[in-house]
Amino acid sequence: MSQPTTLERRLGDWLRARLPHTITELVMFTVKMGWASLFGGLLLIAMLATHAVWQDDWTIARYDALLLYALGLQILFLIFRLETFTEAKVILLFHITGTVMEIFKLHMGSWDYPGAGVIKIGGVPLFSGFMYASVGSFMARAIRLFDMRFAPYPPYWASLLFALAIYLNFFTHHFGPDIRIGLFIASLILFARTRVWYRIGHWHWMPMPVAGVLSAFFLWIAENIGTATRIWLYNGQVSGEMVSFSKMGSWYLLLYVSFVTVTLVQRDALHPRAFKPHRARS
Repeated sequence: MSQPTTLERRLGDWLRARLPHTITELVMFTVKMGWASLFGGLLLIAMLATHAVWQDDWTIARYDALLLYALGLQILFLIFRLETFTEAKVILLFHITGTVMEIFKLHMGSWDYPGAGVIKIGGVPLFSGFMYASVGSFMARAIRLFDMRFAPYPPYWASLLFALAIYLNFFTHHFGPDIRIGLFIASLILFARTRVWYRIGHWHWMPMPVAGVLSAFFLWIAENIGTATRIWLYNGQVSGEMVSFSKMGSWYLLLYVSFVTVTLVQRDALHPRAFKPHRARS
């Protein structure tokens, strides 16, 4: 058993001895969510800190410093076994696919990176890929920490095609029809029956599309931090202006891409039939 799990269990035992059950479950849910989102949270802290203190005449550009910081975090996560090497490989894949999309979107004028930096590809700071990687890191860690199960899960090939269609539409809608409305409908057709089972002490569940909407909302908040700290700005957006609420839809769809990518190494969490918690391993 890893150290975080031991600490988490001790905290749970301490809380259950002193607090009502409902409050204990809520506190433990918050603790687990915070622990799962550690990588992304540390990135947001770095964005806020560097925005407050960074000077244009410093030897190293802000984007390059953030890249070194993110690389350091990733190495530490592997050293302290907060992520497995297998998970890191899949997160790297999401990092790459995210960077490819960033280069394309920058070329199409969807958004811009206003700061200076030496380590860029096609005008995109290499650091930006870690923002996508942080989403994959959160999902991989949350699945483990909450012992998640997804059931009944649609045919795996269908989820792969769905994720591919979402990813391609981020590119093709610039030249042809935007099929995102159809993709929203497809997400309900495929996953409306799928429950996300998660364990805090007892088993709980929520519909997978609801989990997607809630996650997209918190990513939208994080995105506002990114634009407020001038990591990037959307076309026509003034610094400090709130990101359009409609961007939640893009995050909702992109979350499915991230999730399916993570399931490449966490297939055991997927159940084609209804999940029965009392039969789950402890």
